Amino acid sequence: MPHTAPGHRLFRQTAGAIGAVALISLGAAPAVAEDTAPGLVLGEIAPFEGVKPGSSFEVPATFTNTGAKALDKVWLSYELTHGLRHADLPSNCLVWDVWGFDEIPEGTRAVCEFDQTVEPGVVYAPERTLAVDALDSALYDTVYVAVSAYNNAPGDEASSEPVQGTAPAVKLVQRPEATPAAPGSAEHEDWDAQRVPLTAANTADFQVTGAQLKGRVGDTVDLKLKFTNAGPAWVRSSGGVGVPLLHVLVKMPAGTTVAKGNGYCDKVASRTYECGISQNWVNEGDGETYTFKLKIDKAVSGAKGSVALDDQARPFDKNKANDKAAITLDATGTGSTGGGGSTGSTGGSGSDSTGGAGSTGGSGSTGDSSGGGSATGGASTTGGSTTGSTSSTTVSGDLASTGSGSTLPVAGAAAAAVGIGTGAVLLVRRRRAAHR
Repeated sequence: MPHTAPGHRLFRQTAGAIGAVALISLGAAPAVAEDTAPGLVLGEIAPFEGVKPGSSFEVPATFTNTGAKALDKVWLSYELTHGLRHADLPSNCLVWDVWGFDEIPEGTRAVCEFDQTVEPGVVYAPERTLAVDALDSALYDTVYVAVSAYNNAPGDEASSEPVQGTAPAVKLVQRPEATPAAPGSAEHEDWDAQRVPLTAANTADFQVTGAQLKGRVGDTVDLKLKFTNAGPAWVRSSGGVGVPLLHVLVKMPAGTTVAKGNGYCDKVASRTYECGISQNWVNEGDGETYTFKLKIDKAVSGAKGSVALDDQARPFDKNKANDKAAITLDATGTGSTGGGGSTGSTGGSGSDSTGGAGSTGGSGSTGDSSGGGSATGGASTTGGSTTGSTSSTTVSGDLASTGSGSTLPVAGAAAAAVGIGTGAVLLVRRRRAAHR
């Protein structure tokens, strides 16, 4: 039968509802799972805490076949996030680089094949525990472990050809001292998986860079601001998918108007913008560049703005001195161009909006999005938002295509025939191209 892979990048159908509707519409009864179906259950794996960058650690993996019949073969897979790498991989394992999807970062997946009989009611484990290296960039990482009765090799999410391990092959051995999982305790027929968090004893220095501007009244000048993760660690939002890692707050100097905004930035107050980043993580050495065009409406002595990180807690960032920087303006000339207010701005939100604060990126601005790239890997030249700007009437870019303005088709003919009145929701995933 076809299988739903346990990889966390794929959506899973639950309870076979869609298939059951299709069978009923054809006048057939849905098949009932046999009592002899496999029921694989992983043993609990504790979180990894205080791991030192540059060190290695082991990932213990045990499992039980809770079915009534022996299995001829099983596979164990280990998926690692950016700050981790497989070490001394056995020769009966293959490893791939895998793309990131939506707000799930790139990583690696190793799949180990065990061509041997797995009896029911017995705890098994590899005879040698898998080793993993914590890189200098490790901080908040994840080890995703899965056991399956089928090959869990990545499909189109693989971004490289498989590489075979070079260490001696390992086999499964029984663990008689361990308590087997109870019959009927399996949540899935032929696979089980756990996402195990890892926290490393590491730091990352988030910093912003301001600007010094000069010009005459009436000029339009370029403003370029930067947010950078100076490392050594990469950082991912602790809130997971859909939760922004941070916001960058920009206050423009007095006497200026934003003539062209940035696609990742929303206007939240007079001359004040809130900027996001393209994903809910940032790798070491990466960041965002925010570009604006400022019109100098009048000369204001000592005009100064600022760029700053938001005030959320970042315990990994020990250097707070570079969390804020100045934007200075040396304006010459006299008179006024009639601007100076913010209502004439065509800034970052595509309208004079005060919304968009919940955005991971921008709000689909018609302004300049050159500072940081698209959240969908360059498919759009404007920033995208998970919420959008509150007063904007149009949103562009790939992220906008997932908004509530479009209606998803539902295959309702079979459901109507039996009167169950249940709609099937079709979830469409975006695939993000790698930054590399």
